[in-house]
Formats: sequence, C-alpha cells, structure tokens
Amino acid sequence: MLRFFLVFLGIQLTLFGLNLLNWVQKFIVIPWTNFLANFCAKLVLIFDSSAAATGKILWNTTNGFGVSIEAGCNGLEAFIILIAAVAAFPTGWKNKLAGLIAGFLAIQLLNVVRVISLFYLGQWNIEIFNFAHEYVWQALIMLDVLIFWLLWVGWSTKIKGNEANSQKVANV
Repeated sequence: MLRFFLVFLGIQLTLFGLNLLNWVQKFIVIPWTNFLANFCAKLVLIFDSSAAATGKILWNTTNGFGVSIEAGCNGLEAFIILIAAVAAFPTGWKNKLAGLIAGFLAIQLLNVVRVISLFYLGQWNIEIFNFAHEYVWQALIMLDVLIFWLLWVGWSTKIKGNEANSQKVANV
C-alpha cells in the first residue's frame, strides 16, 4: 500500500510539473483545449444553430454568452490523476494501456457533457452555473476518475487471475 501511494504521488507530482511547462502548454494543453471547444460546438450545432467556438471558448452567437475552457476544465488534470493511479497499481502494461485508453475516453466523454451543460446552464441562470461549475461538476469528474479506476482495478485483477490460472493449467 505504501508503494502504491508513493508511486501514485510521485507520478502525479511529475506530470503536474510537466503540465506547467511552456512547451507542454503550447503543444498539448492548448491544442487539446481548443479541440475540445470545437468538438463541443460541433455537437451543439446538431440541435442548436447558435453555437460557435473560437479557440478555447464555446459561445452562443445569438446572445453572446460563452464558456472558456480553462486549466482544470479540459479533463487533462483528471486524466493525470488516473494515469498516476493506473501506473501505480501492480498489473501488466497491457492492462495499464487498456485502462488508460478507456479511462481517457470516459473522462473526456463526461467532460464534453460537462462543458455543454455549463454552456446551457450559464445562459439560463448564472448562479446555478457557478454552483454547478464550482461544486457539482468538479466532484462528478473526480468521481468519474475514482469509479473508473475501481472498475478497472476489478477488471485488471480478474484478467490477471485468469492469466495466472491459464498458466497453471499450461504447466500441468
């Protein structure tokens, strides 16, 4: 348990430190955040012709309201926590890679829902927007990371157990 905690903490500190570097911001974080805003705008445009994206901002072309996707709101920080948790857990690299890919998709899918819901909440009621942004969605994104990790640990442990059983059978 101590090993898990120390590896988890070390990976987080390293990745959050790297996340602050200018070149990481320039080549990874900013392009991803801009992509996220544009992706959300394209989804909203399916049923609402007044959405647009400019850089990291998803905005309504009719009323001018927009949400700016800032650091901590693009899903990358939540993914860093998942990377650290998956990497610290003792299982094979194939399981870890599968967990990271599926986890990234799970986090980003929920984050798209988050951004679009906040886009509409802000147009409806700014006080509810602020509450949802600061409390509800922060908790839900972290809960998504935790639940996904717990499900992945169960799956990974089951897969590891099945591999061990098949190796025992092969050795008989």
